[in-house]
Amino acid sequence: MGSMKETKKWYFIFLAIWTLIADVPFLFMFFTSIKTQTELLIGNTWQIPKQPTIGNYSTVIHGSFFNYLKNSVIAVSISVVLILIVSSMAAYVFSRMKFSLNNILYSVIIAGMAIPIHVTLIPIYILTNKMRIYDSIFALIGPYVALSLPMSIFILTEFMREIPIELEEAAKIDGCSMFRLYYNIILPLSRPALITVGIYNGTYLWNEFVFALVLTSSPEKRTLPLGIWDFQARYGSDIPAIMAFLTLSLFPMLIAYILGQDKIIKGMMAGAVKG
Repeated sequence: MGSMKETKKWYFIFLAIWTLIADVPFLFMFFTSIKTQTELLIGNTWQIPKQPTIGNYSTVIHGSFFNYLKNSVIAVSISVVLILIVSSMAAYVFSRMKFSLNNILYSVIIAGMAIPIHVTLIPIYILTNKMRIYDSIFALIGPYVALSLPMSIFILTEFMREIPIELEEAAKIDGCSMFRLYYNIILPLSRPALITVGIYNGTYLWNEFVFALVLTSSPEKRTLPLGIWDFQARYGSDIPAIMAFLTLSLFPMLIAYILGQDKIIKGMMAGAVKG
């Protein structure tokens, strides 16, 4: 009994140390954001601000931050919804329907994970120009969805293959159509995988920089990762303002996680029960 208590004590100590290490970058970012440029350049980089100021946050908020935030929310939300719809439908086909080209098509799609995204920049740039959607939110949604599908389809297909086929056979006997099988049985049981795909793609697209840089040019269409340029000059950068910008950019994802925490836990529990 004593050894178990000792083990728990060291376990909590390890968790506390690990939490502190994981929080150091965020604390550094926050403390830097409430410093002045002069204090940052003259004082110790890791020193706690002597005279904290919220002037950097005021500068960011009164700039174009909310415009960048709006663009990021629209682009990421629409992209993630489309990714979940398309990848779940494709995964259901590949995991349940038997036809001659099943394995070939699945292999071709999965092979897309091996293609470096930067190789597609020029073709996508030319395509968006020809479609006359360059420098718009819609120019980002297409590449975001297309380049996220291979990994998403792979995760969902492998998960759906583990769902017992007997559930669908029983539903077919009751007269359930193909769409109702997908919507009422497969999707609810695939919730853990859908949550995983949503979180993975949402986090990646929220921080995506390259396509936003290439496919947009006007400040009105930029997303949050490009907004940092507002605080860069030719011969220097306003580091405290950049840190304030990054701190504010973190809050939407943090709020989304807090609001969706119960759904994430329920999804994990559903996966545990299924297993």
